[in-house]
Amino acid sequence: MKTEGNTVEDILSNIPADRAEHFNKLHQVIVKNLPKGFEAAMSYGGLGYVVPHTIYPDGYHCKPSEPLPFAGIASQKNSINFYHMGIYADPSLFEWFVAEYPKHSKQKLDMGKSCIRFKKLAEIPYDLIGELMRKMSVKDWINMYESNYKK
Repeated sequence: MKTEGNTVEDILSNIPADRAEHFNKLHQVIVKNLPKGFEAAMSYGGLGYVVPHTIYPDGYHCKPSEPLPFAGIASQKNSINFYHMGIYADPSLFEWFVAEYPKHSKQKLDMGKSCIRFKKLAEIPYDLIGELMRKMSVKDWINMYESNYKK
């Protein structure tokens, strides 16, 4: 289920009504806790939190015209999904998140490599997501990205 829109505001205004409150709250928590330098933007057709070209002109190695992605959220068929590239790239951050998650949610963690799926919207651990967002600066992310992915 792709949410239609060409801007962050379009995406936020086109979320299905039964998810809008939770999706918008998640977006607000992310934005409130984004370290300086990251910004909310369209990223690969969805709502992303990126390092803009003004800070990292090279962009994403897979598609340099796109800013360097860091995180994102999407309304999917059965869940709201939260993506965080730092969890995928930094094993210690992944381990921290997995250990902290049960302290913040009664739901079993449903996670892929960088994707966390929230099927029970009332169980989204907003405080934990806010804390996660504060754990990696733009400089930290660029350094990790360049050492792990950029050829």
